[in-house]
Amino acid sequence: MSRPEHIAPPEIFYDDVESKKYSSNSRIIEIQTKMAERAFELLAIPDTAEGLMLLDIGCGSGISGDVITDAGHYWIGCDISQHMLDVAIDREVEGDVMLRDIGQGFPFRAGSFDAAISISAIQWLCNAEKSHHNPRKRLHTFFQSLFNVLTRGGKAILQFYPENSAQIEMITASALRCGFSGGLLIDYPNSSKAKKYFLVLFTGNNNIMPSAKGVEGEEFEEEEDSNEVKYSNRKRDRRRVAKSKGSAQHKTKEWIMNKKDRQRKQGKEIKNDSKFSGRKRGPRF
Repeated sequence: MSRPEHIAPPEIFYDDVESKKYSSNSRIIEIQTKMAERAFELLAIPDTAEGLMLLDIGCGSGISGDVITDAGHYWIGCDISQHMLDVAIDREVEGDVMLRDIGQGFPFRAGSFDAAISISAIQWLCNAEKSHHNPRKRLHTFFQSLFNVLTRGGKAILQFYPENSAQIEMITASALRCGFSGGLLIDYPNSSKAKKYFLVLFTGNNNIMPSAKGVEGEEFEEEEDSNEVKYSNRKRDRRRVAKSKGSAQHKTKEWIMNKKDRQRKQGKEIKNDSKFSGRKRGPRF
C-alpha cells in the first residue's frame, strides 16, 4: 500500500472526499483518537492544571482536538488542507482552526502555548512538494518556530510515521539543533502493526523521558475471531479502574454544564440552561 506522501501533497491528497472519511469512518476515528490520547498522556499534564492552551499541529478534522477539549483545556489547530478544516468546522469543534503550512512556521507570539501535540503530520515535511521546497530548511523553520511559541518548560509530543531511519535522524537532529531536548520514544517496538513513533521534546530542564509501552511488563494476546492484537498491562489497568471510580462519568450533567461554560468563555453561542439540560433520555421504541 502506497504511503499518502507518495501520492500527492497533503492539501491535494486530503480533498473533500478523503477529508470526510475522518468524520464518517469509525476505524479512522478510533485510531486517531487512541494516538491523540497517547500523545496527551505523554505530555504528563498534572490533573490539577486547568485551562491550558495547546497547539494541535496538523489538526485535520479536529479529532485530536476533541481529546484536548475532553481534558478541560483549550487549543488552536492548524492544517494545510482547507477541506480538513471544513470538516472540523462542520463538526463544531471547540478549538479554533486555521489554514497553515507548518513548514513556514507559526504566526504566534513567543510563549503562547503551554504544550503541543501532533498526530501523523510532520513526516510530510520530509518531502519536497514544490520546486523551491528544501526538507531540511522546512524542518528547521518548523522546529525553531515551535520552540519559540512554547513556554519555557513546555513540552511537545509529535507522533509520526517515518519512512526509514534516515527520516528519523533528520527529524530528530533538526529538533535538537533548534534548542529542544528529548528524543524518540517507540511504543511496542517489537510489533510491526502496533509500533508507534513519538518525538518527545522539552523546552526547559524538565526533560525526564517517559516510558514506552510494550517494552516490559506488557502483554499482548490475539483475540478470538479477530485479526487484531489486544495489548494489556495489568498494573496499569488496575490503576485506571481505581481512578475511574472517583472521577465524574463522561456525559453527565456536570460534564455537560462545564463544557457549556467553556464554550461561553470562548464567545460561542450556546443554548440557555434549562431543567432538561443533561437529562438522560428515555429508551426509543
